[in-house]
Amino acid sequence: MAEISAERLRTHVYELAGEIGQRNIFHPQALDAAAQYITGEWRSQGYEVRPHVYRDRGIERANLEVIREGKTPSREYILVGAHYDSVIGSPGANDNGSGIAALLELSRLFSETQPNASLRFVAFVNEEPPFFYGDDMGSMVYARAAKQRREPIRFMIALETIACYRNNPGSQTYPSLLKYFYPDTGNFIAFVSNLKSRRVMLESARAFSASTDFPLETIAAPDIVPGVSWSDHSSFWRHGYKAFMVTDTALYRYPYYHAPEDTPDQLDYEPFARMTQGLFLMLASLTG
Repeated sequence: MAEISAERLRTHVYELAGEIGQRNIFHPQALDAAAQYITGEWRSQGYEVRPHVYRDRGIERANLEVIREGKTPSREYILVGAHYDSVIGSPGANDNGSGIAALLELSRLFSETQPNASLRFVAFVNEEPPFFYGDDMGSMVYARAAKQRREPIRFMIALETIACYRNNPGSQTYPSLLKYFYPDTGNFIAFVSNLKSRRVMLESARAFSASTDFPLETIAAPDIVPGVSWSDHSSFWRHGYKAFMVTDTALYRYPYYHAPEDTPDQLDYEPFARMTQGLFLMLASLTG
């Protein structure tokens, strides 16, 4: 069976957050280096990389996309995405080097295993402030164009800060009231959706849990709940698509969220690999 390697995930994170480091509009060369790294990895996997270029404050930036065509003709496809920029002041190992590492490894396994239905893998630029929620946010630009083209996206999955796991009680916190309904040990992955995307999120959760015993928690809540809309999936909600986020819950667990200490040595690569393996098996199930 095709497997996700902890060492390969580690290699991607160390390249993005260790070698390249902080990558955003104030470090444009590093942002370009991250895009080049992702492009090189995808080309080595045999994909044709499609850059979706737009101008941000007079500078060209690009969302990067590859397509894994399915065996059977189908208009609908699942889109899996992660942002490759980091917040100002942080090298962004977990946020979101981990998401890009998983994206690259999922696409690698699907380059070796053809699904029945098609998949698209997208690396988004400019997720972090000052772009977050704005019209120039990379995923917002992509989702708006997809809506104009009437792209038949079955649903979108955002991989966002996914490599911190703790087995000690009290390692997990929540927004107000949620602590009464969820565990206080931060050893799980969370699937997070709004109410309109609840069905596809739960369908995916069932496929994940049928494929792995990795701990999973789910929530479908209004996007006013703090954290529920904090990634690229919210751009797809705003353009009428169903979407959900896969996350380790970021600031509710990870002590180095948006900090200079968000470095590659802080991540938990073995559980990260097990979780990503579960995502691969989930996607294989969902795509037939």
